[in-house]
Amino acid sequence: MTRKMHLFAYLKTGPTALHASGWRHPEATLGDILSPSRYENIARTLEDACFDGCFFADLQGLYDIHAGGYDAYVRHGGQISYLDPMTVLPVMAAATRHIGLGATLSTTLMPAYHLARTLLSLDVFSLGRVAWNIVTSATDLEARNYGLEALPDKDARYDQADEVVEACMKLWRSWDRDSWVLDKEAGYFADPSKVHYTDYAGKYVRTRGPLTIPQSAQGHPVLMQAGSSPRGVEFAARWAEIVFTFGSAPEKAIAAYDRLKSQMVANGRRPGDCAVAMQVTCVVGETDSIAQEKADFANALAAEELNAAAASASAGVDITRLGGAEGAASKAAGAQGMHAAIEELEELRRQGAASVAAAARKRVPSQIVGSPTTVADKLEELFTAGCCDGFVLTPVTFPTSHETFARAVVPELQRRGLFRTRYEADTLRGNLGSRPGR
Repeated sequence: MTRKMHLFAYLKTGPTALHASGWRHPEATLGDILSPSRYENIARTLEDACFDGCFFADLQGLYDIHAGGYDAYVRHGGQISYLDPMTVLPVMAAATRHIGLGATLSTTLMPAYHLARTLLSLDVFSLGRVAWNIVTSATDLEARNYGLEALPDKDARYDQADEVVEACMKLWRSWDRDSWVLDKEAGYFADPSKVHYTDYAGKYVRTRGPLTIPQSAQGHPVLMQAGSSPRGVEFAARWAEIVFTFGSAPEKAIAAYDRLKSQMVANGRRPGDCAVAMQVTCVVGETDSIAQEKADFANALAAEELNAAAASASAGVDITRLGGAEGAASKAAGAQGMHAAIEELEELRRQGAASVAAAARKRVPSQIVGSPTTVADKLEELFTAGCCDGFVLTPVTFPTSHETFARAVVPELQRRGLFRTRYEADTLRGNLGSRPGR
């Protein structure tokens, strides 16, 4: 049986995604950002193309790391969540039947019981199609919005995340699958012997339980994660069923892939129980030259100040104040920032950038540019080389980037036998073919 790739879509409840100023493109829609129809339509488009799922990246606040404020993000339309994704996902669930639906929620900021209750409610409502993109948060601004002075250090956040997920797993299993009786004649609604206290007590988390919600069609939400630090990989090897990785050179991607799978085996899990999905941005045109013209046009729209602000936000350090010494980015970020973003700034320094800030202003996300055949060739090359199990598609423009990929590239992948032509299961976990972490 030919190995099939997994496809996920990266979404925001705002005007743009990773491509700064993508909202300025003539094809980008703006008037529907706050409208349910925007999210219903993209969910149907992705489901028609048999995507495994989509998920919303999210931040609990406005980025204000760059130049001491949020001016660049607000003025230039950066990655701002103008709606809470948890209010949008039920709309998408009601409009679809198969596609997985993911939300980003923090184990550092939110209590385990709240996370377990909210996510399982949506998983039951969607008939088993929810994914939780687990984050430990990466900015002090989020911590302050939740009453903390600053984030704990990174290792402590992952230690807390382990406990939060452990507690959620126990809460999600606090009702046995056959607990509901629903016998009207006997007046017997549910069997109390099949409902259990959780009584979880750790260093960071205490929760008695039980939940008031029965298990979903897939048991509990699929666990998704994107940490690339050694501690993040350790966490993923224990829990994750989907890992979102940033694009990198093939040899580096293969090494990271093999490292994660080996750690999964050491944790008593099968390598196939976690799908590694590499982030890619695709610009598709009728021909390679037309696609390149499209990419050049879109990239020219990017506001350099927003590029710099995005780099500051991701790394957790104001790059306008960053020195050029080795390790400067990591030292300045402290407990903030994403490992991959800090490494990217260090790579700019190693490449001899006279000013990391000036170099970051000119950067746009790495892109696969070409005709449907060319794009499919590149994805197939990465997939078959052992870099990943599939891809997370980040758009340049919304909704046309995802629509064009679904209409033009997916059929080519299907023709090659690399991607499904129909959903094989009713739940997200069923379509992933995974088993949950311990």
